[in-house]
Amino acid sequence: MAASWLKNAVFYEIYPQSFYDANGDGIGDFAGISEKLPYVRSLGCNAIWLNPCFDSPFRDAGYDVRNYKLAAPRYGTNEELKALFDKAHSLGIRVLLDLVPGHTSEEHPWFVSSGSEEPTEYDDRYIWTNHAFARGDGMPFIGGDQPRWGTYIINFFKCQPALNYGYYNIHEPWQQSIDAPGPLATREAMKDVMRFWLRLGCDGFRVDMADSLVKNDPGDRPGTCAVWRDLLGTMHAEFPEAAFVSEWNNPELALNCGFDMDFYLNWGGNGYAVMMRNYDEPAFGQTPQRNESYFSKDAHTSAVAMLKDYLPKYTRTKDAGLWCWISGNHDTTRLAPLLDERERRLAFAFLFTMPGAPFLYYGDEIGMSYLPRRTKEGGYQRTGSRTPMQWTNGRNLGFSEAEGEKLYLPVDSAPDAPNVAEQEADPDSFLNFTRSLIALRGAWEELGNYAPFAVYRAEEGSRLFAYKRGSLLVAMNPSGESLSLPLDGAYSPLFTIGDTSLAGKSLILGAQSFALLRPEA
Repeated sequence: MAASWLKNAVFYEIYPQSFYDANGDGIGDFAGISEKLPYVRSLGCNAIWLNPCFDSPFRDAGYDVRNYKLAAPRYGTNEELKALFDKAHSLGIRVLLDLVPGHTSEEHPWFVSSGSEEPTEYDDRYIWTNHAFARGDGMPFIGGDQPRWGTYIINFFKCQPALNYGYYNIHEPWQQSIDAPGPLATREAMKDVMRFWLRLGCDGFRVDMADSLVKNDPGDRPGTCAVWRDLLGTMHAEFPEAAFVSEWNNPELALNCGFDMDFYLNWGGNGYAVMMRNYDEPAFGQTPQRNESYFSKDAHTSAVAMLKDYLPKYTRTKDAGLWCWISGNHDTTRLAPLLDERERRLAFAFLFTMPGAPFLYYGDEIGMSYLPRRTKEGGYQRTGSRTPMQWTNGRNLGFSEAEGEKLYLPVDSAPDAPNVAEQEADPDSFLNFTRSLIALRGAWEELGNYAPFAVYRAEEGSRLFAYKRGSLLVAMNPSGESLSLPLDGAYSPLFTIGDTSLAGKSLILGAQSFALLRPEA
């Protein structure tokens, strides 16, 4: 059974490097996050996903772990991370850490030992071929880099050797089955890592590249699912209130092999892209062109294209766990400037009235923009979504007291760059609009994470989209012209954006409008 607190969880993703610098060295830290926890709670968020914070060379922003049981010194100590957990819990906030189970840094002691010329206990912790010039059987590999007489498989960048969870289909003598001693030892090592942090006080994990464990695994990932059933079955038995969310974007696999949640990500022009981020990937260092997604006023997109992707998967998995919508994350271009503020208000109204636990990326609540930046720590085009949080209009926008050249990344230099302090004082700001949406979600059980969802109206060629959450009716019109929605009964408004009105048995939705209605008794 999933952790009980997931029923009402609203997550806030924090990129620790860029959130708040408490010690003035130009980079965010645990003390800074702890100081800003009351702000997170004031949003209505009661859970945090903290991006990687383990010891690392940071060649991929911490997704290259050098020591799974040591906090990165640039952020603080294990004791300071525990203090963050404790303070969060005192405020009613749960904390998920970012787990990278598929690979480590090439500087991890396990890998250094496995790459030595002499046999060690870690020889089978990674995937090594049996010859210095052997190729990777279709997988990316590195040769000539270590004393060991073999090449090794990588998961992502060159600096990220793949941990050995075995092969489902074995083609080469150096490939091991998922139940061989080496892969089994890797599983036990990862269980040990999770136990370490759960005992220290974290509340679960977001799991990076969750489908990457077993190699030569067919499309339905039977090997990887078997491994996750073992890993998560053990963790759920030992820590029943821990929660696990996968970076998989395939709820039919992820939720049925033990994860409590899966992300709906912008992969391959899917339904998420149709609604939120339908644009051409920007060239490196360039701002993306205007979004052509459903919420863009001038687009011609209907919600039908999204529903063709979303609805069958939601229907088949709604009883297995949560498929979660996101405002963005550290790997995606921010919604601003893809959508203007009115368009983003409609997108957020959608985000916070859909099923699944919503995930809000830091800064999206004030409309922080994607900023073309030189690559930092393997970010490349993603770097522009990882810039410092904008707290005030003062020095470094309130992120740090350090000299500008010492900052992790340059802050937004635009004279109208949004910031928390100014938006706190404006009742009509995007920040306070976001708060009102999260509060509304929390006030109505029928808007909860597991509450039912059903399509009410969506037609090809129409910008009108309406759906039911229990008895509540949600309707939106992102277009520039007024549209009418026939109603199946008498309703009264709970929350609206733009010009909306009830006329007899119809709801009139003006240009770029939204309405949440409740049935009249």
